[in-house]
Amino acid sequence: MATPLIKITNIKRDFVLGNEIVYVLKGIDLEINKGEYVALMGPSGSGKSTLMNILGCLDTPTSGTYILNNKDVSQMHDDELAEIRNKEIGFVFQTFNLMPRTTALNNVALPMIYAGYSKSDRNKRAKEVLEQVNLADRMDHQPNQLSGGQRQRVAIARALVNKPSIILADEPTGNLDSKTSTEIMKLFGDIHKLGNTVILVTHEEDIAACANRIIRLRDGMIESDTT
Repeated sequence: MATPLIKITNIKRDFVLGNEIVYVLKGIDLEINKGEYVALMGPSGSGKSTLMNILGCLDTPTSGTYILNNKDVSQMHDDELAEIRNKEIGFVFQTFNLMPRTTALNNVALPMIYAGYSKSDRNKRAKEVLEQVNLADRMDHQPNQLSGGQRQRVAIARALVNKPSIILADEPTGNLDSKTSTEIMKLFGDIHKLGNTVILVTHEEDIAACANRIIRLRDGMIESDTT
């Protein structure tokens, strides 16, 4: 039996707002295996963004354990978490989060700078992933010279560049028209077929339907988990 890539046990996350405590996650248990394609769904306030931030090591739980790739990340400090994020997780956001005055190539290579690769290695790998997302002819363009769909492809290439364990996508089609959304979701399907683990946060049923497993949250708990 393979060890799960992600194992979350009784994860709780509370936030203190003024004099009150808001209980956002109320004891989540979850396992995700390598190579799965998972959609996280739930209405506003269900806790899906908080869970995504914990899965992405952008936040730590109030209590409970999170084992990612055999490492207990629930107890790590900020600098250790930053290293895990850079090595293990590729992020794709709704707003692309690209550096505005930097070429597509340099945007994609950025995570490799933090990982300590040489410039020639960075450029070689960045070109590879830009080819993978069909943007080889746009690598010298800056974000303002690219369409929304092309910008999201750059962001996906950047997420792939360090060969992470997980691609974590937060509403990746939220700023795109339906035709471009379909193209981007096809690209996620291709990435998944190559063996990548993809976790997608979305509130759109048709986007979630692209995944092989849908986990629905409600009021800080898992309401359903279907494959």
